Amino acid sequence: MMLLILLLLLPDIGCKVGHAKCGIRHTQLTVPKYYQSGDFIYGGILYQTAFYMNPYNFQKYPSGPPLGKIVVTENYQHVLALKFAVKEINENAQMLPNVTLGINIYDSHLNAKWTYHAAMQLISPNSKFLPNYKCMMQDNLFAVIEGLVSDIIHQFPIVMSLYKIPQLMYGSARVETGDSNLPSFFQMVPNGLYQYRGILHLLLHFNWRWIGFLVANGMNLDWFMQTLVPEFSKKGICFAFIELFTSSCYDGNTGFFLKCIIAFYEKIMDNKVSVMVFNGDMRSMIFLRYLLNTDYKELMGNPKGKVWILTVGMELKFFPSKKNWDLQDFHGAISFAIHAKQLKGFQQHIQDRKPSSVKEDGFIEEFWTHAFGCAFQDSDLGVEVEDVCTGEEKLESLPEHVFPKRITGHSYSIYNAVYAVAHALHATYSSTSGRKTVRKGEGRKLHNHGLWLLFHFMKAVSFNNSAGERIFFDKNRELVQELDIINWVIFPNQTFTRVKVGKMDPQSAPEEAFTINEDVMVWQSWFNQALPLSVCNAHCQPGSRKKRKEGEPFCCYDCIVCPKGLISPHKDMADCFRCPDEYYASEDQKTCVPKIISFLSYEEPLGISLGTSALSFSLATVMILGIFLKYHNTPIVKANNRGLTYTLLISLMLCFLCALLFIGQPKKATCFLQQIAFGIVFTLAVSCVLAKTITVVLIFMATQPGSRLKKYVGNSLACSIVLSCSVLQVSVSLVWLATSPPFPDTDVHSVPEVIVLKCNESSPVMFYCVLSYMGSLAIASFTVAFFARKLPNSFNETKLITFSMLVFCSVWFTFVPTYLSAQGKYIVVVEIFCILSSSAGLLGCLFFPKCYIILLRPELNKKQFLRRKQ
Repeated sequence: MMLLILLLLLPDIGCKVGHAKCGIRHTQLTVPKYYQSGDFIYGGILYQTAFYMNPYNFQKYPSGPPLGKIVVTENYQHVLALKFAVKEINENAQMLPNVTLGINIYDSHLNAKWTYHAAMQLISPNSKFLPNYKCMMQDNLFAVIEGLVSDIIHQFPIVMSLYKIPQLMYGSARVETGDSNLPSFFQMVPNGLYQYRGILHLLLHFNWRWIGFLVANGMNLDWFMQTLVPEFSKKGICFAFIELFTSSCYDGNTGFFLKCIIAFYEKIMDNKVSVMVFNGDMRSMIFLRYLLNTDYKELMGNPKGKVWILTVGMELKFFPSKKNWDLQDFHGAISFAIHAKQLKGFQQHIQDRKPSSVKEDGFIEEFWTHAFGCAFQDSDLGVEVEDVCTGEEKLESLPEHVFPKRITGHSYSIYNAVYAVAHALHATYSSTSGRKTVRKGEGRKLHNHGLWLLFHFMKAVSFNNSAGERIFFDKNRELVQELDIINWVIFPNQTFTRVKVGKMDPQSAPEEAFTINEDVMVWQSWFNQALPLSVCNAHCQPGSRKKRKEGEPFCCYDCIVCPKGLISPHKDMADCFRCPDEYYASEDQKTCVPKIISFLSYEEPLGISLGTSALSFSLATVMILGIFLKYHNTPIVKANNRGLTYTLLISLMLCFLCALLFIGQPKKATCFLQQIAFGIVFTLAVSCVLAKTITVVLIFMATQPGSRLKKYVGNSLACSIVLSCSVLQVSVSLVWLATSPPFPDTDVHSVPEVIVLKCNESSPVMFYCVLSYMGSLAIASFTVAFFARKLPNSFNETKLITFSMLVFCSVWFTFVPTYLSAQGKYIVVVEIFCILSSSAGLLGCLFFPKCYIILLRPELNKKQFLRRKQ
């Protein structure tokens, strides 16, 4: 039931309040005439119009659908709240002295035609329907309190504003703010924008990203599309559909509502979306309940359950004539409702209501009949029930869903609306111009002048009601009030109750405006009491990312596994990302794992083995040097320059020891010496080999008859070769040290799981210059030795040099690609291995045969065996 309430003033000038002849404090209850529609009639203060016929029996009614009666017992509380407010005001001598506040009530029956008919009666004579010809004013109409259906929620205020009649709407919420064309329009419901913000908070709280949206006829769908859809989208919420919900889709050619029902189930109920937002009113709520109880639902195989999110005005109501309507679809539904506080004395006012004690109430018997399921003996309501009403039944014995004991939001709004008008009237009469008009005693002038003054004072209304709540309008003429969030619980016997689970308070800070207690909430049985999931597709789990589907809303996507080395730690991430340098991606690519620090240490087996090998080879070199020093006067030692041999052994010993600089944690000193020492000692060793090779060749050439090379053969030539070659390498090393010396560094990219501590060469150019120079000396030595390998000599050292340099060059030629492909600490391992293997090749090829002769075949260590005859 939507009421159209007219507040009237009946002036009694010069009387004392409470006097028997001073004003009649009464409530004028006016019901519009009954209207015929075929064989069916509808009307009555407690009724809502709705359609109840089975859709498959449409051939029985070829002329169109009948309109039936749906009784809403809860709505009687609206009338009681209205009468309670008027009674309090009329009994308050300080509020409107010597003036009686009266009311006319029109029931719109959720029908726009009846609402407009009532509006035209306001400006017509009492006996005739002649709009705009009401000249005699017995009752002074000062305000209209209206509950409007969605079809006329935007048009009706415009019609009434033409006559400058203050209007206070208490039903559904509008979204337009401060319309300058409607200066007389006041909204007793907070602006609809607050509801949508509350809905947005609700969706984000439960992570519902894929929703359907229904809006009733007359609601501002264009405003929603332009204003709120982008705001919802920014928060990651998208819509499976946005549909206009209509309750007037009867098609006489194809069947009674058949198209509407089929479209509703195929497009809405059969959709995989789990959460439905419905912005509507009581009429659309009735039609929704009708659609959910048609036989077509069974033919669809009882589609998936939905979580209904309902706006203000769409609360569940008890319909005595529709007890067979199943309500389980609304189990766990969430609705926004006007916040209501218990009014002082209202509970007692309800309990005192009995048909025998309130004869002036023309609606109590009708309510009593439907609420208690009985009938009075002299009743003419046409209700067939077995029990007879005694009139002594207790209202408090009624179940909560039949008649709530606590005041509802709509009743609370009606109560506050009456008081808002009363306070504005009080302020009007208290003003100077108002008192002058009252003293003249002219009702018509009072009415005309008072309406204009009332606009001004209505905007400034601010008072505390009997519940202690402050009531005031904001600059847009809208009531500033919090909204309750209600969770509906449906029991198996089709009774229901409302549970307050949260609130939306526009007056609080944005971060505190929305509160909800999800622990006490229940969900639709289809979800097995688990939190419903409402997404376009399954969540992308950690370790994967979203990829949008072409042609689909942005929250519909495919899930793609993150590329190797990237992670996504949360669900539904748009992109995968790399871990910080100190971390690496876990195997499942969900988290970052701290990297371990890695370097070739003396504690690990590989470091121990390489360090032991370096010491062993250097010890072997020392032993060979000792053997050569012991047998330094033997021919094999004296051959080919003893000084070069000793220098070569010492340099090889340093080469082996140089490998130790590469083991252990890199530090500034070790990095500084590492590459420099390696380059210099290896250049010294290769220079010695080159000098020995050149010496052998020159000695052979000097022995030829007439040769002038004898003067060049000697220690001076060998020393000059070694020094000149080594000085050049030392110069390159000093330039390296002076410009960009090596330094300790970390490598976090080569090996994903570790942080490699290494020595950075700083200048790769200088590093490869050192290697290239050393390699060129080795190639020169190999080339000279190769061409001199067949010189006639019983102990031709050039053969040994050739083979040793072949080993040396082979090792270092394979070093470059191996070095470039190695990672982590194995780069150091490759360097150490090359150092040891190349040095061992020189040591073994050049000196092991000589040691064999010195120690095991001393008979061959004689001068006559060093020459081989032709």
